[in-house]
Amino acid sequence: MSLRALASVVVVLWAASILAACAPPSRGPAVRAADVSRAFPLGIPHARFYADGDPAPMIAEATLAIERIKAALRAEGRPSQPIPPSSFLAISGGADNGAFGAGLLNGWTTTGTRPEFRMVTGISTGALIAPFAFLGPSYDGQLREVYTELGPDSVFSRRAFTAALFSDAMAGTRPLAETIDRYVDDRMLAAIGREYERGRLLMLGTTDLDAQRPVIWNIGAIAASGHPQALDLFRKILLATAAIPGAFPPVMIDVEVDGTRYQEMHVDGGVNAQLFLYPGSFDPGLLPVRSQQTAYLIRNARLDSEHSEVERRTISIAGRAIGTMLQSAGYSDVALAYFLTKRDDVAYRLAFIGADFTERRGRPFEPAYMRALFDYGYAKARSGNPWHLVPPGLHTTRATRGSSPED
Repeated sequence: MSLRALASVVVVLWAASILAACAPPSRGPAVRAADVSRAFPLGIPHARFYADGDPAPMIAEATLAIERIKAALRAEGRPSQPIPPSSFLAISGGADNGAFGAGLLNGWTTTGTRPEFRMVTGISTGALIAPFAFLGPSYDGQLREVYTELGPDSVFSRRAFTAALFSDAMAGTRPLAETIDRYVDDRMLAAIGREYERGRLLMLGTTDLDAQRPVIWNIGAIAASGHPQALDLFRKILLATAAIPGAFPPVMIDVEVDGTRYQEMHVDGGVNAQLFLYPGSFDPGLLPVRSQQTAYLIRNARLDSEHSEVERRTISIAGRAIGTMLQSAGYSDVALAYFLTKRDDVAYRLAFIGADFTERRGRPFEPAYMRALFDYGYAKARSGNPWHLVPPGLHTTRATRGSSPED
């Protein structure tokens, strides 16, 4: 072999080794399309629901929750008492803007008017807030700590630029996983399980990227299952809710169908919706008992437009366009929730970051910015009325229950 031919072989082998080293991360086989609805993580039938699927399983779970409420009343010696009024809480995504929701919940506690929520839902940063909100004021201190004392080093780690080509995300989330492990422990899981047995529900949203379907995780059922891997699954779900595609790695969740193992790829639920109460296909009128209901929505973002001169550069234009689409989708989500509540005779209350918050962030998850936003949300709640009865810009011709002329 000539020196030139030998050199060519060496170059080819070197290039092949580099490409092999940069191969994308491996994964297990995806669930077959026909079997998606039969895949149950940890074998728990009601561990999750597909938001775009048959609503019957969700109606069944809500009916069982009502039976658990009745059982709790009997155990307390109040068998004839009607089911008390219900309050729901839906918390949106918004990354570090979750400091607003954390501050609002803390401030709400100080007013003495914060209810015990019958159901709490969350997506993305809202899903990270949701367990603390669900368990009540005794967890306010931990919630405040997460959103005022932790910085970017507790959320993500930077990767090389080549990660865009050869890996699954531009940043790693090992720091976030470690943060979740620190706060989400056996004690929290047991507390969620106890509240589930009292008829309360904690629902978190992810996106099954293989199936292109929104998933609603029934955390209380997972917590109450007693499965030895329940805590690990709960932590994975929380990590998946924050897995912004392209920015953060997806989370692989193991499932079985007929004894065969598969892996599902889950990412941020905000891919489908930035906030949810319950699917539009869900009809509360089918429940055996209903009480007066109020839905509180926390939108961890502004709902008005923010003017900014855009640099004439590909990345700047694309980034601004994506931000505009997300803002528009966020407004659509709160508007959809409004129309669902009107259809189902549920009182509507919405809080969001107003144009009067003028602090600017220097970088993602900057502690100074998050503390300022936490304080802003705290002050809003302390004012006594941070709630809007109608989404801004939406005018109705008929009076809304509990509304005032200003709304």
